[in-house]
Amino acid sequence: MPTAERHSPPPSAAPDGQADAPVRVEGLVKSFGRQRVLRGVTLSFPRGRTTVVLGPSGCGKSVLLKHLIGLLRPDAGSVHYEGVRVDLLSERKLGAVRREFGFLFQQGALFDSMTVRENIAFPLRELEGHESPGEEDRVRRVLRLVGLEETIEKYPSELSGGQQKRVALARAIVLGPKVILYDEPTTGLDPIRSDVINELILKLEHELKVTSIVVTHDLASAFKVADHMVMLHEGQVVAEGSPEEFRASTNPVVARFLRGEASDDELKAIREVTSANVDAARTKGADGFGAPRNDGERAPGKRRTGASGGES
Repeated sequence: MPTAERHSPPPSAAPDGQADAPVRVEGLVKSFGRQRVLRGVTLSFPRGRTTVVLGPSGCGKSVLLKHLIGLLRPDAGSVHYEGVRVDLLSERKLGAVRREFGFLFQQGALFDSMTVRENIAFPLRELEGHESPGEEDRVRRVLRLVGLEETIEKYPSELSGGQQKRVALARAIVLGPKVILYDEPTTGLDPIRSDVINELILKLEHELKVTSIVVTHDLASAFKVADHMVMLHEGQVVAEGSPEEFRASTNPVVARFLRGEASDDELKAIREVTSANVDAARTKGADGFGAPRNDGERAPGKRRTGASGGES
């Protein structure tokens, strides 16, 4: 399959000791208004391996991914790809780095008005500006890799959710990326369709020799595809290691996550609200805060009586 011209720096550009980690972040900090999402995250992603980033919703997993390709800029810290500071690049220079990455968005992000062929060819047209002689072969090759060549003339609305994810993955790899980013790749899929996506992640790692970074809270998927695992909690790295080390972890945050148990702090508000509390609130007044009712205010379960003695 013909691929776009490579724009990555020569291997010598990578710092000593970092040749095995093409993607790195150091001291990454990001806030949105008063909400601090990333609080000093430092990570390296091993070359040719699959790293799974785990954590509950809202812990900063997707925000981390977007920093890797410059869709977001950090408030502090740095992002590196093959020794180049990604967070310092202009938008024009970021284009060359982004062509080294494939990104599978959480919802697939296919264009409804385009066929499968047109969706997959879109990155090629964006890069080359016109239909290239080898475009058809490139589109069909990546569709074969995900097992969907027969859908080439269909529209996304004619595909199942799992098929849409696979087409989106074909589009993510059509430029021959060195790194593939997966944002919740099994979200919304049943266990069987999820396993198909997991098998594709493994297949692409081995056949294309890519570095894969998978953000997920799907534990079955995580343990199937991971060579290396990281857990984020409240914007910080709380654990890192092999799948076996995660299973044996005594870290209470990791252990609770793997068991699917909420913390006491997370359950506190729910446990404090009991039926007795609710009944007590009702006796204080209609508004639940003890405010006295006006004479004409309707009490719960009562009907207002008009001057004639009838209901109003």
